[in-house]
Amino acid sequence: MKKNTLLISSLIIIIAMLAAFSMVNPEKEEEDRLVLAFGDSLTYGYGDQKGSGYIDTLQTKLNYQHKEDYNFDNEAIYGLESSGILTQLSNVSIRGKLDEADYFILFIGTNDLINSNGGNLENLKPEKIEKGQDVYLQNLNAILNILTEGNEKAPILMLGLYNPYPDSVEIEAVVDDWNKEIRKASISEKQVVFIPTNDLFKGRDKKQYFSDSLHLNDKGYKLIADRILESYTFE
Repeated sequence: MKKNTLLISSLIIIIAMLAAFSMVNPEKEEEDRLVLAFGDSLTYGYGDQKGSGYIDTLQTKLNYQHKEDYNFDNEAIYGLESSGILTQLSNVSIRGKLDEADYFILFIGTNDLINSNGGNLENLKPEKIEKGQDVYLQNLNAILNILTEGNEKAPILMLGLYNPYPDSVEIEAVVDDWNKEIRKASISEKQVVFIPTNDLFKGRDKKQYFSDSLHLNDKGYKLIADRILESYTFE
């Protein structure tokens, strides 16, 4: 009788310990989806009054439409260039998240373009922009390789750049050229889906969609989120 009581007590203790462990270390539910986002201030959400940009809108709409838990890990940093994402991906903690992701979002290149011209888009310098583009494309290909090697299944949603000065024919030509090369890099990797954004702001009143000369407001970021949902079907 004492042996039975001791056995039952031991089982209760073991079950309690397992329950406590699962509370501290919850496993990812099978139906959960993790979206890992990399980018600059445009993915960070700068300019949105709520400070969440297109990421928050995308998460809200995905969870409403699919009635599943889409969790976002936004690793975007204000002012980041493509080289900065390579630095992030060399970090052990971030590298360890790659195989856990169900989707990647990559929106980078705006700062590479602007900084290659001296920090703004005034008085375009074609030779400097071309050199900046070469470095950017090398970095972009390296980023895509790291993501695909770290996770062979997760789709990579590669957002194209938009022209913050849609009335400028000269800047439009440069942005179109960069997007053409980004699209080429995207096609070279079967996991990558290129999602254009430049057409979203053509013919629109900039004051309604931008918070400053470069960054979007909540209305502008909503257009980005809607474009992602229109261009890619999340499962």
